[in-house]
Amino acid sequence: MTTAELQQATKALAAMFSCFPQSALTDVEMQLRGYLGAVSDAELADLQAAIQRFVRGEVRSGNAQFCPSSAQLCIEVRERRVMRELLARRGASIASSPPLHGGEEPRSCKAITRTQPRGATHAQENQSRQAAGTETAEGRGRAGAHPPRGRP
Repeated sequence: MTTAELQQATKALAAMFSCFPQSALTDVEMQLRGYLGAVSDAELADLQAAIQRFVRGEVRSGNAQFCPSSAQLCIEVRERRVMRELLARRGASIASSPPLHGGEEPRSCKAITRTQPRGATHAQENQSRQAAGTETAEGRGRAGAHPPRGRP
């Protein structure tokens, strides 16, 4: 990492430390040095993505109540690098693939079905749902649901 990237990494790590409980005896400067040493060969984007995942509780291997160890952070940073590289390869392969059917863009295998034309507003969508019977003035949850007994 460059000096500017190390400063940004330090800020990202400090933000992560502030999101988790810390002991009053923790030497934050030494902790930062240890983490920076562990991730010094990583890309800043991968480190920031890993930190964000820990702060959001999206990493299953970590305990969401405590700050991850430097080893846990390094594992997640490597996983973010692998994901970034896979996505880059996938994007490159899509961009380099020959055009299909006279220049059409490649599409995924799944068919996309639209219930509304592009640009439909929420009001238009609600009107079409009401017309289809999925929502009614009585507030029934499903189309064709019967009103409660005792009510007309």
